[in-house]
Amino acid sequence: MASDAHAHPRDLLERFPGAEEERRRLGAACAAAAWNLRDFEDHEELARKARADGAAPLVLCFAVHPQLPAVPAGQEDVWRHAADLGKLAAEGRIQAVGETGFDLFNQGYRDTEALQEELFRAHLEIGERYGLPLVLHIRRAMHKVFAHARALKKLPALVFHSYSGTAAEGEALLKRGINAWFSFGAAILLNHKTAMNACARLPRDRLLLETDAPYQPLRGAPFSRWADLPAILSGAAGLRGEDEEELEAAVDGNWKRAFGV
Repeated sequence: MASDAHAHPRDLLERFPGAEEERRRLGAACAAAAWNLRDFEDHEELARKARADGAAPLVLCFAVHPQLPAVPAGQEDVWRHAADLGKLAAEGRIQAVGETGFDLFNQGYRDTEALQEELFRAHLEIGERYGLPLVLHIRRAMHKVFAHARALKKLPALVFHSYSGTAAEGEALLKRGINAWFSFGAAILLNHKTAMNACARLPRDRLLLETDAPYQPLRGAPFSRWADLPAILSGAAGLRGEDEEELEAAVDGNWKRAFGV
């Protein structure tokens, strides 16, 4: 089963109590994103149980989400969560910093761009200090990624969650020496032309797939879940003109390399 490069297991469990059983049945490894200690500690327990049972692993990720400064009281919380990130990284409890990045999708988010920049620099510093990959949330902000290209080259890996850039932008980042992977989910099945084109054109050894469970449902579904992975894999294989089994094996290998597991 193709590995899941980005999901929120605790949030999915609130909507679908059988989620972890489904993940184990499918054998889907997962990068589990959290922005607060409550979610992180729940993910940590899921990961512990998976190791004990020999189930597909969870990679533990933590960061201050770039949308958080725009929510009520968010600006009061962000530096507390950033301090939690530093502590978790120092204790060796996370395998990746994420999701971090920039969200400039609307005016409300654009109004917090300066704070998003401060937070991103803090996340970059932690990633470099502890040798951790960064998982990026980027909406209408690829120019911000290029502005940090020199620093991003120092990281062991950069994973674009739900990649929204163009194929040419992805290729340009790789040419700059950034060890980047590009993850695709439901967007490639929902007629998002830029995502579909990027998924078709970017190198296979840089491709990842994801559910972003529960936040990127397939058409007509109330939420996304692990069982969506076969459809996403099939969609990616169709766009690329590749065999599904071969692509699945490649994506699994990419997941392991990107997250260092």
